[in-house]
Amino acid sequence: MSDDAAGLLTSRPGQPSQAIAPGTSPIGLGGARDGLLHVPASLAGRSSVPLLVMLHGAGAAASDVLPLVSGAAGDHAVAVLAPDSRGATWDVIQRAYGPDVRFLDAALAWTFARLPVDPTRIAVAGFSDGASYALSLGLANGDLFRDILAFSPGFAAPTRAEGRPRIFLSHGRQDPVLPFERCGDRLAGALKQAGYDVEYRPFSGGHVVPSDLVEAAFRRFLA
Repeated sequence: MSDDAAGLLTSRPGQPSQAIAPGTSPIGLGGARDGLLHVPASLAGRSSVPLLVMLHGAGAAASDVLPLVSGAAGDHAVAVLAPDSRGATWDVIQRAYGPDVRFLDAALAWTFARLPVDPTRIAVAGFSDGASYALSLGLANGDLFRDILAFSPGFAAPTRAEGRPRIFLSHGRQDPVLPFERCGDRLAGALKQAGYDVEYRPFSGGHVVPSDLVEAAFRRFLA
């Protein structure tokens, strides 16, 4: 089985060969569905950059999910890579790992060529289907991702368990899209039982990402 079919990412941080200015830039690798790299002004002059990979929900795009975390990213000096899925949602949710893994690997390589990313401070995050994909990729690529930030996930489908990434998981008790008991609550219990370091933050609300929980997730990531 190839790495991409197994959901495995091979790109790793190195010495950047190009510069990128602060702001939000298209990745320029994917045509109509591409992605964004957000470099807050607070990162100017930094020789070591934390990176958050942020994954959108079904039917959405990078431009929909980036605003959920851009404020906290600026406050905490974290770069954000937000790729678009190749289809309406992420590959393993539609059928199997493959095209989205390949694109994310290429987007990571593109990012690593432009930013001095700290290899010990890389997290993968997502909302809804993006949270399910973040858990799936994060658990299988714990040698790359130190942290997983999952906002209202539905499931996790890693092909392997690699490393021991820390997990922040939040879910609304009144979620009408991905039911609380069957999704977030079940996942949090299973991950804790498997021995992962899980910070579980259920909240009163629906299928949303409360700003205070974004702040809490960033603080855990950077602790």
